[in-house]
Amino acid sequence: MDSKPKRRTFIDNGDTGEDLVLVTLIGNGDDLGALVRHAFEMGRPEPLVHQLKHVVKKKEVEIEDLCKTHYEEFILAVDELRGVLVDAEELKSDLASDNFRLQEVGSALLLELEELLESYSIKKNVTEAIKMSKICIEVLELCVKCNNHLSEGQFYTALKTMDLIERNYLQNMPVNAIKIVIGKNIPLIKAHIEKKVTTHFNEWLVHIRSSAKDIGQTAIRKAASARQRDDEMLERQRIAEEQNISGLGDFVYTLDVGEIDEDSVLKFDLTPLYRSYNIHACLGIKEQFREYYYKNRLLQLISDLQISSSQPFVESYQTYLAQIAGYFIVEDRVLRTSGGLLSADQAETMWETTVAKVLSVLEEQFSHMDSATHLLFVKDYITLLGATLRQYGYEVGLVLEVLDHSRDKYHELLLEECHQHIVNVLSNDTYEHMVMKKDSDYDNNVLAFHLQTSDIMPAFPYIAPFSSMVPDCCRVVRSFIKGSIDYLSYGVNSNFYDVVRKYLDKLLIDVLNEVVLTTVHSADLGVSQAMQIAANISFLGRACDFFLRHAAQLCGIPVQSVERPQASLTAKEVLKTSRDAAYLALLNLVNSKLEEFMALTENINWTSEEISQNNNEYMNEVVFYLDTLLSTAQQILPLDALYKVGSGALEHISNSIVAAFLSDSVKRFNANAVMVINNDIKMLENFADERFHSTGLSEIYKEGSFRACLIEARQLINLLSSSQPENFMNPVIRVKNYNALDYKKVASICEKFKDSADGIFGSLSTRNAKPNSRKKSMDVLKKRLKDFN
Repeated sequence: MDSKPKRRTFIDNGDTGEDLVLVTLIGNGDDLGALVRHAFEMGRPEPLVHQLKHVVKKKEVEIEDLCKTHYEEFILAVDELRGVLVDAEELKSDLASDNFRLQEVGSALLLELEELLESYSIKKNVTEAIKMSKICIEVLELCVKCNNHLSEGQFYTALKTMDLIERNYLQNMPVNAIKIVIGKNIPLIKAHIEKKVTTHFNEWLVHIRSSAKDIGQTAIRKAASARQRDDEMLERQRIAEEQNISGLGDFVYTLDVGEIDEDSVLKFDLTPLYRSYNIHACLGIKEQFREYYYKNRLLQLISDLQISSSQPFVESYQTYLAQIAGYFIVEDRVLRTSGGLLSADQAETMWETTVAKVLSVLEEQFSHMDSATHLLFVKDYITLLGATLRQYGYEVGLVLEVLDHSRDKYHELLLEECHQHIVNVLSNDTYEHMVMKKDSDYDNNVLAFHLQTSDIMPAFPYIAPFSSMVPDCCRVVRSFIKGSIDYLSYGVNSNFYDVVRKYLDKLLIDVLNEVVLTTVHSADLGVSQAMQIAANISFLGRACDFFLRHAAQLCGIPVQSVERPQASLTAKEVLKTSRDAAYLALLNLVNSKLEEFMALTENINWTSEEISQNNNEYMNEVVFYLDTLLSTAQQILPLDALYKVGSGALEHISNSIVAAFLSDSVKRFNANAVMVINNDIKMLENFADERFHSTGLSEIYKEGSFRACLIEARQLINLLSSSQPENFMNPVIRVKNYNALDYKKVASICEKFKDSADGIFGSLSTRNAKPNSRKKSMDVLKKRLKDFN
């Protein structure tokens, strides 16, 4: 009785959660096999047995309670329970034996299981360690490669390697120490690479600047060669067209065009620039590098645009301009191939800066230049610079316009040089006919300037009708034309023929014509020299047509367009006027020489008592001089000029004879003196007629003659010799016989005419003589002239 409460108390105290679960399972009739198996697998069957016992005890209590309520049923249940107990004991016995056997087998297996689990753990750790080691090895290998790339200067590859480490390894680095070291050194390495690349880029900047001059010179030489080929082609085309026009045959000509890659000719290395740009892009500072590049290149450009003060511009302009050309050729390549390193706006800004500075430099330097040759050299190089940079897309119009603005300055200098050359030519000329001994001399001095008077080749030695002044001046003019066209070609205006023509007229009128006129009016010029200059001017006027055609040919203008009369040079007419001025100067010289001879009229015995059939002595010298003069003039001057010289000289002699009668030194004269002067005039008239016919002037001037130039003196002598001089007052007779005489001159001369010997005995012998009819007529004339006046 005492034990039952104890048992009941035990059961109540042991009613745990696990017991409730077990009770529930048993109450539900669930299979306990899995639970039993699990207990044995876990190696702890005792708690299960204990729980089962506890359940049994609890059930027993329940049974007792139930039995009290249902006794009979309880008895039955007890019986059943006893059977259950027996079964439980058997089960317990089986469980114990199975547990024993399980313990025997499980102990060995547990040992092996523990070893296996430990092995699995070790394997896992080793695998993890191997994986970590592999990662570390890969990272370290990449670090070694990066170091090798750095040592070899392969910075782009080194950056790519570091980028790979950062992107794929650094965040998952298993070894923290390595991660810290790498993370700390990557920024340092990048800074080192940036510094090294910047250093290499700066070296490239220095190198490319020093190479720009050679690049520019190479490009400009190439442009010069292309220009020369074009000029040669145009010259061949012009010759072919002229030959076709002349009917010499048809010519076919072709133009071979060879495409040449600019980049293959102009070799310069931009690899350091591309490398630096790519590396800075990898560093993430691409914009910074773009600004750095633009800033430094702009500074280099500004420095290149400064001219050297230690060297004259005419010695440094090629280097100066070639440096600019090379600079922009490099920038064009950078703009096209660098992938955005240089923008089009930046390139345009640099070009505009250059154009403004170059214009300023050229305008200043041109203003200081005093040589047309230097100005032409600079102009040629500038046009080649323009042709070179135009191929790369740069607008060079403003640069070429400065040449157009300086064309007046250039032509002024060229005119000054030509003026000096022409002055030297005239001062060195002997004004004697050129003698050409061979056909090459004839070609160079006559045919070259179209000065030939016949298309037939003359026999040699050939004596030209002009002096060396003519071909020498033509060469100066031809060189001026070439110099003018050389300056105006390849400029802003392609059609510059009218400009060349304007300056050509200026040369011929303001320089050549003025120098010739100065020479003509010089005091030390002789008659033969003046005569030759007059002839030379005629040939220079003829050469004007050649000058115009030559200018048209060099300008590429059809020759037919300049052969029209209205297209001729103004200088041609000006030279004709100068030729007339030369004729006038020649006549003045001739007249001056004649006045020396005519001054001998003072030695004439105006009141001679003897009747002479001879002429005065001075007249022989006059005729001899006229003979020499006209002979020389016939060889030098054209017939119209010969006529002017001869008629002018004879007219001056006639005027001198009349002036001798009017001279204050002649107080009186008689018929004997008139008779001798009549002989003088007859001698002159005979000479004039002979020369007028022998020179061929009679065939040209059929209504004129040299004799007519002596008309005033002849009519005066006729009047003084007339038996009825009073007929002078008869209008009909005067118009017919004395139309060249002036009333006043006749009155003055007649007052001096005394038809008696100038001697004492002569006066006495005639004192009582009757005045003859001629004397009476003369007195009547004197009276009527006096009344008329």
